[in-house]
Amino acid sequence: MYLPFDQMPEYSRVWVYQADQKLSESDEKILRDRMKSFCEGWNTHGNLMSTSFELIESQILILAVDESKLGASGCSIDSLVRTLRELENTLNINLTDQGKISLKRSTGELKVIPALGLKSRISAGEIDLETEVINPLIRTKADLQNLWQPVRNSWLNKYFPN
Repeated sequence: MYLPFDQMPEYSRVWVYQADQKLSESDEKILRDRMKSFCEGWNTHGNLMSTSFELIESQILILAVDESKLGASGCSIDSLVRTLRELENTLNINLTDQGKISLKRSTGELKVIPALGLKSRISAGEIDLETEVINPLIRTKADLQNLWQPVRNSWLNKYFPN
């Protein structure tokens, strides 16, 4: 059962997916329509779950589900992954590969990069301690207030000399 994102409880479980490229307006519409349709019918063992999504900066997809009455089952997660893979094929994007890092510069520019080669990007000065990165520890809607964190406060800090 789809609900507007702002109506989802703060304890809702969230998943954060990063597209490897910014979506065009037409691709964004396709993604929004498909995700709303998915959320309207997402269920676990035949029982609808209150769920929603948010697309931020035309590139970061956040899916939320209220698991207070029943949790997302393996089969329901499989149906989500199938839907995301269909979107990947339709829009020629990569959402489900976890080997990506989203970075935001002070200018507001968002860049999703492969995790492979991270050290060389840091050495080249492409990433500094003030660059913001998505916090991989986000688990609930309430956690989204800390979605972005400076590299200095993230796991990437270990790649910088102290």
